[in-house]
Amino acid sequence: MAKLAFLGLGVMGYPMAGHLQKAGHEVTVYNRTTAKAEKWAAEYGGGFATTPRAAAEGADVVLSCVGNDDDLRAVVLGDEGALAGMAKGALYVDHTTVSAIVTRELGATAAASGVGWVDAPVSGGQAGAENGQLAIMCGGAEADFVRAESIVAAYSKATVHFGELGNGQITKMINQVCIAGAIQAVSEGLFFAMQAGLDAKKVAALVSQGAGGSWQLANRAETMVDNKFNHGFAVDWMRKDLAIALGQAKELGISLPVTAIVDQYYGDVQALGGGRWDTSSLIQRFRKLHDMDI
Repeated sequence: MAKLAFLGLGVMGYPMAGHLQKAGHEVTVYNRTTAKAEKWAAEYGGGFATTPRAAAEGADVVLSCVGNDDDLRAVVLGDEGALAGMAKGALYVDHTTVSAIVTRELGATAAASGVGWVDAPVSGGQAGAENGQLAIMCGGAEADFVRAESIVAAYSKATVHFGELGNGQITKMINQVCIAGAIQAVSEGLFFAMQAGLDAKKVAALVSQGAGGSWQLANRAETMVDNKFNHGFAVDWMRKDLAIALGQAKELGISLPVTAIVDQYYGDVQALGGGRWDTSSLIQRFRKLHDMDI
Protein backbone atom coordinates (compact mmCIF):
# COMPACT_ATOMS: atom_id res chain seq x y z
CA MET A 1 0.00 0.00 0.00
CA ALA A 2 1.20 3.51 -0.80
CA LYS A 3 0.96 7.02 0.56
CA LEU A 4 -0.98 8.99 -2.05
CA ALA A 5 -2.26 12.48 -2.77
CA PHE A 6 -5.24 13.13 -5.03
CA LEU A 7 -5.83 16.62 -6.40
CA GLY A 8 -9.26 17.55 -7.75
CA LEU A 9 -12.57 16.20 -6.46
CA GLY A 10 -14.99 16.74 -9.32
CA VAL A 11 -17.53 14.18 -10.50
CA MET A 12 -14.63 11.93 -11.56
CA GLY A 13 -11.95 12.64 -8.97
CA TYR A 14 -14.17 12.31 -5.90
CA PRO A 15 -15.06 8.63 -6.44
CA MET A 16 -11.63 7.79 -7.89
CA ALA A 17 -9.90 9.02 -4.73
CA GLY A 18 -12.47 7.06 -2.74
CA HIS A 19 -11.55 3.82 -4.53
CA LEU A 20 -7.90 4.38 -3.67
CA GLN A 21 -8.68 4.85 0.02
CA LYS A 22 -10.95 1.78 0.05
CA ALA A 23 -8.16 -0.24 -1.60
CA GLY A 24 -6.05 0.35 1.50
CA HIS A 25 -3.87 3.24 0.38
CA GLU A 26 -3.29 6.24 2.63
CA VAL A 27 -4.88 9.09 0.67
CA THR A 28 -4.75 12.84 1.27
CA VAL A 29 -6.94 14.94 -1.00
CA TYR A 30 -6.92 18.54 -2.15
CA ASN A 31 -9.72 20.52 -3.79
CA ARG A 32 -10.02 24.23 -4.54
CA THR A 33 -13.20 24.20 -2.45
CA THR A 34 -11.93 22.94 0.90
CA ALA A 35 -15.43 22.03 2.07
CA LYS A 36 -15.56 19.32 -0.58
CA ALA A 37 -12.22 17.91 0.57
CA GLU A 38 -13.50 17.87 4.13
CA LYS A 39 -16.65 16.06 3.00
CA TRP A 40 -14.55 13.46 1.16
CA ALA A 41 -12.35 12.90 4.21
CA ALA A 42 -15.39 12.43 6.43
CA GLU A 43 -16.93 9.96 3.97
CA TYR A 44 -13.87 7.84 3.21
CA GLY A 45 -11.68 8.29 6.25
CA GLY A 46 -8.68 9.78 4.46
CA GLY A 47 -7.00 13.11 5.03
CA PHE A 48 -7.27 16.49 3.33
CA ALA A 49 -4.97 19.44 2.80
CA THR A 50 -5.54 23.08 1.94
CA THR A 51 -2.82 23.32 -0.75
CA PRO A 52 -1.51 20.92 -3.40
CA ARG A 53 1.95 21.15 -1.85
CA ALA A 54 0.69 20.12 1.58
CA ALA A 55 -1.23 17.19 0.07
CA ALA A 56 1.82 16.03 -1.90
CA GLU A 57 4.37 16.19 0.92
CA GLY A 58 5.60 12.70 1.71
CA ALA A 59 3.45 11.08 -0.99
CA ASP A 60 4.85 8.21 -3.05
CA VAL A 61 2.43 9.03 -5.87
CA VAL A 62 0.42 12.19 -6.55
CA LEU A 63 -2.63 11.89 -8.81
CA SER A 64 -4.77 14.65 -10.29
CA CYS A 65 -8.03 15.08 -12.15
CA VAL A 66 -8.73 18.77 -12.68
CA GLY A 67 -10.29 20.84 -15.46
CA ASN A 68 -7.89 22.02 -18.17
CA ASP A 69 -4.31 23.02 -18.99
CA ASP A 70 -4.36 26.11 -16.76
CA ASP A 71 -5.92 24.20 -13.85
CA LEU A 72 -3.23 21.55 -14.11
CA ARG A 73 -0.43 24.10 -14.14
CA ALA A 74 -2.01 25.76 -11.10
CA VAL A 75 -1.95 22.60 -8.96
CA VAL A 76 1.52 21.49 -10.13
CA LEU A 77 3.66 24.64 -10.26
CA GLY A 78 4.53 27.46 -7.88
CA ASP A 79 5.47 27.63 -4.23
CA GLU A 80 2.24 25.88 -3.18
CA GLY A 81 2.09 23.52 -6.14
CA ALA A 82 2.43 19.77 -5.84
CA LEU A 83 5.97 19.61 -7.24
CA ALA A 84 7.21 21.85 -4.45
CA GLY A 85 6.17 19.18 -1.97
CA MET A 86 7.28 16.07 -3.85
CA ALA A 87 10.51 14.25 -3.10
CA LYS A 88 12.94 12.90 -5.66
CA GLY A 89 11.77 9.46 -6.79
CA ALA A 90 8.05 10.25 -6.37
CA LEU A 91 5.62 9.83 -9.27
CA TYR A 92 2.94 12.15 -10.68
CA VAL A 93 -0.03 10.56 -12.47
CA ASP A 94 -2.35 12.98 -14.25
CA HIS A 95 -5.88 11.91 -15.19
CA THR A 96 -6.92 15.32 -16.56
CA THR A 97 -7.75 15.59 -20.26
CA VAL A 98 -5.29 18.25 -21.36
CA SER A 99 -3.08 19.02 -24.36
CA ALA A 100 -0.06 16.90 -25.13
CA ILE A 101 1.92 20.15 -25.05
CA VAL A 102 1.23 20.91 -21.39
CA THR A 103 1.77 17.27 -20.50
CA ARG A 104 5.25 17.27 -22.01
CA GLU A 105 6.02 20.69 -20.53
CA LEU A 106 5.11 19.64 -16.98
CA GLY A 107 6.65 16.22 -17.42
CA ALA A 108 10.00 17.85 -18.27
CA THR A 109 9.71 20.16 -15.26
CA ALA A 110 8.99 17.19 -13.02
CA ALA A 111 11.91 15.23 -14.46
CA ALA A 112 14.26 18.10 -13.60
CA SER A 113 13.25 17.55 -9.96
CA GLY A 114 13.67 13.79 -10.15
CA VAL A 115 9.91 13.15 -10.29
CA GLY A 116 8.37 10.78 -12.83
CA TRP A 117 5.28 11.69 -14.84
CA VAL A 118 2.56 9.60 -16.46
CA ASP A 119 -0.27 11.15 -18.45
CA ALA A 120 -3.28 8.93 -17.81
CA PRO A 121 -6.57 10.42 -19.09
CA VAL A 122 -9.63 8.26 -18.54
CA SER A 123 -12.79 7.22 -20.36
CA GLY A 124 -15.97 5.83 -18.87
CA GLY A 125 -17.64 8.92 -17.48
CA GLN A 126 -19.06 9.50 -14.05
CA ALA A 127 -20.58 6.02 -13.89
CA GLY A 128 -17.22 4.45 -14.74
CA ALA A 129 -15.52 6.44 -12.00
CA GLU A 130 -18.14 5.54 -9.43
CA ASN A 131 -18.10 1.85 -10.35
CA GLY A 132 -14.31 1.62 -10.69
CA GLN A 133 -14.59 0.67 -14.36
CA LEU A 134 -12.54 3.26 -16.22
CA ALA A 135 -10.44 2.78 -19.32
CA ILE A 136 -7.09 4.51 -18.79
CA MET A 137 -4.74 5.48 -21.62
CA CYS A 138 -1.17 6.24 -20.57
CA GLY A 139 2.01 7.84 -21.80
CA GLY A 140 5.41 8.02 -20.11
CA ALA A 141 8.45 5.90 -19.29
CA GLU A 142 7.78 2.17 -19.04
CA ALA A 143 8.96 1.95 -15.42
CA ASP A 144 6.73 4.86 -14.43
CA PHE A 145 3.76 3.27 -16.20
CA VAL A 146 4.24 -0.04 -14.40
CA ARG A 147 4.31 1.78 -11.09
CA ALA A 148 1.22 3.83 -11.94
CA GLU A 149 -0.71 0.80 -13.20
CA SER A 150 -0.57 -0.89 -9.83
CA ILE A 151 -2.12 2.18 -8.20
CA VAL A 152 -4.85 3.03 -10.72
CA ALA A 153 -5.99 -0.60 -10.75
CA ALA A 154 -8.32 0.49 -7.91
CA TYR A 155 -10.66 2.09 -10.48
CA SER A 156 -9.58 0.67 -13.84
CA LYS A 157 -11.06 -2.03 -16.03
CA ALA A 158 -8.32 -1.53 -18.65
CA THR A 159 -5.02 0.36 -18.47
CA VAL A 160 -2.82 0.52 -21.57
CA HIS A 161 0.59 2.10 -22.20
CA PHE A 162 0.92 3.95 -25.53
CA GLY A 163 4.56 4.94 -25.34
CA GLU A 164 6.15 8.31 -24.72
CA LEU A 165 4.79 11.13 -22.60
CA GLY A 166 1.79 12.80 -24.23
CA ASN A 167 0.63 9.73 -26.12
CA GLY A 168 -2.00 9.00 -23.49
CA GLN A 169 -3.48 12.44 -24.15
CA ILE A 170 -3.47 11.89 -27.90
CA THR A 171 -5.26 8.57 -27.40
CA LYS A 172 -7.88 10.39 -25.31
CA MET A 173 -8.33 12.90 -28.13
CA ILE A 174 -9.05 10.00 -30.48
CA ASN A 175 -11.54 8.62 -27.94
CA GLN A 176 -13.41 11.94 -27.88
CA VAL A 177 -13.41 12.19 -31.67
CA CYS A 178 -15.02 8.74 -31.86
CA ILE A 179 -17.61 9.63 -29.22
CA ALA A 180 -18.58 12.88 -30.95
CA GLY A 181 -19.15 11.17 -34.29
CA ALA A 182 -21.10 8.32 -32.70
CA ILE A 183 -23.44 10.63 -30.77
CA GLN A 184 -24.14 12.70 -33.87
CA ALA A 185 -25.00 9.52 -35.80
CA VAL A 186 -27.28 8.27 -33.00
CA SER A 187 -28.97 11.69 -32.79
CA GLU A 188 -29.67 11.67 -36.52
CA GLY A 189 -30.96 8.10 -36.44
CA LEU A 190 -33.26 8.60 -33.47
CA PHE A 191 -34.66 11.86 -34.84
CA PHE A 192 -35.20 10.20 -38.21
CA ALA A 193 -37.14 7.41 -36.48
CA MET A 194 -39.30 9.83 -34.49
CA GLN A 195 -40.13 11.98 -37.52
CA ALA A 196 -41.06 8.85 -39.48
CA GLY A 197 -43.59 7.97 -36.78
CA LEU A 198 -41.68 4.94 -35.51
CA ASP A 199 -41.11 3.93 -31.89
CA ALA A 200 -37.55 5.27 -31.64
CA LYS A 201 -36.73 3.23 -28.54
CA LYS A 202 -37.85 0.04 -30.26
CA VAL A 203 -35.79 0.93 -33.33
CA ALA A 204 -32.74 1.58 -31.16
CA ALA A 205 -33.12 -1.74 -29.36
CA LEU A 206 -33.17 -3.61 -32.68
CA VAL A 207 -30.41 -1.63 -34.41
CA SER A 208 -28.18 -2.11 -31.35
CA GLN A 209 -28.16 -5.84 -32.09
CA GLY A 210 -26.70 -5.41 -35.58
CA ALA A 211 -23.87 -3.69 -37.39
CA GLY A 212 -25.36 -0.27 -36.59
CA GLY A 213 -24.96 -0.83 -32.87
CA SER A 214 -22.72 1.25 -30.60
CA TRP A 215 -22.24 1.93 -26.90
CA GLN A 216 -23.93 5.30 -27.31
CA LEU A 217 -26.98 3.77 -29.01
CA ALA A 218 -27.28 0.97 -26.45
CA ASN A 219 -26.81 3.19 -23.39
CA ARG A 220 -28.19 6.60 -24.35
CA ALA A 221 -31.02 6.11 -26.85
CA GLU A 222 -33.86 5.85 -24.31
CA THR A 223 -32.82 8.92 -22.33
CA MET A 224 -32.19 10.90 -25.53
CA VAL A 225 -35.75 10.17 -26.65
CA ASP A 226 -37.02 11.13 -23.17
CA ASN A 227 -35.08 14.46 -23.09
CA LYS A 228 -32.96 13.41 -20.08
CA PHE A 229 -29.40 14.66 -20.17
CA ASN A 230 -27.96 14.21 -16.68
CA HIS A 231 -25.28 11.58 -17.27
CA GLY A 232 -22.42 13.71 -16.01
CA PHE A 233 -19.99 14.58 -18.82
CA ALA A 234 -21.06 18.04 -19.88
CA VAL A 235 -21.15 19.65 -23.32
CA ASP A 236 -18.84 22.40 -22.03
CA TRP A 237 -16.19 19.79 -21.23
CA MET A 238 -16.64 18.00 -24.55
CA ARG A 239 -16.05 21.24 -26.43
CA LYS A 240 -12.88 21.75 -24.41
CA ASP A 241 -11.72 18.26 -25.38
CA LEU A 242 -12.64 18.64 -29.04
CA ALA A 243 -10.74 21.94 -29.19
CA ILE A 244 -7.67 20.09 -27.92
CA ALA A 245 -8.15 17.35 -30.54
CA LEU A 246 -8.65 19.83 -33.38
CA GLY A 247 -5.57 21.75 -32.27
CA GLN A 248 -3.48 18.57 -32.24
CA ALA A 249 -4.80 17.62 -35.68
CA LYS A 250 -3.80 21.03 -37.03
CA GLU A 251 -0.33 20.55 -35.58
CA LEU A 252 -0.12 17.21 -37.41
CA GLY A 253 -1.36 18.79 -40.62
CA ILE A 254 -4.48 16.62 -40.87
CA SER A 255 -8.20 17.35 -41.22
CA LEU A 256 -10.97 16.04 -38.96
CA PRO A 257 -14.05 17.29 -40.84
CA VAL A 258 -16.74 15.41 -38.92
CA THR A 259 -15.23 16.41 -35.59
CA ALA A 260 -15.10 20.05 -36.65
CA ILE A 261 -18.78 20.01 -37.64
CA VAL A 262 -19.91 18.23 -34.47
CA ASP A 263 -17.94 20.72 -32.40
CA GLN A 264 -19.97 23.50 -34.04
CA TYR A 265 -23.17 21.59 -33.32
CA TYR A 266 -22.21 21.37 -29.65
CA GLY A 267 -21.81 25.13 -29.81
CA ASP A 268 -25.45 25.28 -30.91
CA VAL A 269 -26.41 23.19 -27.86
CA GLN A 270 -24.54 25.63 -25.62
CA ALA A 271 -26.51 28.46 -27.21
CA LEU A 272 -29.69 26.62 -26.19
CA GLY A 273 -28.50 26.80 -22.58
CA GLY A 274 -27.26 23.21 -22.60
CA GLY A 275 -23.63 23.70 -21.61
CA ARG A 276 -24.12 21.54 -18.52
CA TRP A 277 -26.28 18.92 -20.26
CA ASP A 278 -24.42 15.70 -20.97
CA THR A 279 -23.02 15.03 -24.45
CA SER A 280 -26.00 12.99 -25.63
CA SER A 281 -27.98 16.26 -25.69
CA LEU A 282 -26.75 16.79 -29.24
CA ILE A 283 -30.20 15.57 -30.33
CA GLN A 284 -31.72 18.77 -28.88
CA ARG A 285 -30.31 20.67 -31.82
CA PHE A 286 -32.64 18.73 -34.14
CA ARG A 287 -35.63 19.42 -31.91
CA LYS A 288 -34.84 23.13 -31.92
CA LEU A 289 -34.42 23.20 -35.71
CA HIS A 290 -37.88 21.67 -36.07
CA ASP A 291 -39.51 23.89 -33.43
CA MET A 292 -40.12 21.01 -31.04
CA ASP A 293 -40.10 21.20 -27.25
CA ILE A 294 -36.67 20.76 -25.74
